[in-house]
Amino acid sequence: MLKVALTGGIATGKSYVLDRFRKRGVPCLDADDLAHVAMSAGTGATAAIAAHFGAGILAPDGSVDRAKLGPIVFGDPAARRALEAIVHPAVYRSLSAAVRAFELSGDSLMVADIPLLFETGAEPQFDRVIATACPPPLQLARLVERGLSETAARQRLAAQWPTDEKVSRADFVIRTDGTFEETDRQVDEILKLLKSSGFPRA
Repeated sequence: MLKVALTGGIATGKSYVLDRFRKRGVPCLDADDLAHVAMSAGTGATAAIAAHFGAGILAPDGSVDRAKLGPIVFGDPAARRALEAIVHPAVYRSLSAAVRAFELSGDSLMVADIPLLFETGAEPQFDRVIATACPPPLQLARLVERGLSETAARQRLAAQWPTDEKVSRADFVIRTDGTFEETDRQVDEILKLLKSSGFPRA
């Protein structure tokens, strides 16, 4: 099975691109969804987060309140590293289990959306890497449209590698600063190449 990672900076269109692959019948995983599960009520990661950041970080249902946690970790690199040290192992365990399930089902190709692929050094686990990209001012504008303040949006951008660095390390790049139709065409072109190659990177 060809294992493909989809990465890119925040607000560069990863979710849209992942959905395009999913609609074309490709089995897909979203690391952010797995992180939500890891920080739900009753998990080991949630207990560790509460122990480190205080029980006040939990929502009434016992899950991690991401709205409370966000300003803390994006405003303090040490706090962000502490959170990542708790959450990332849980996410990658879930990811590995899901990939094994895809392999057992006989799938020939899968795509996993992993925003911090390069930051966590996980790219060797995948055969190909796709990066989504758009100009940083557009990323900022998209984040503000989502309801973040400009300060909060800039904090989130600063917490990740620059888009150009991710693009330079990727096998394929999908530009998302054009029309949806243009993005869809890039997805179709890359999917065709992936299906025709099927070989791991050298």
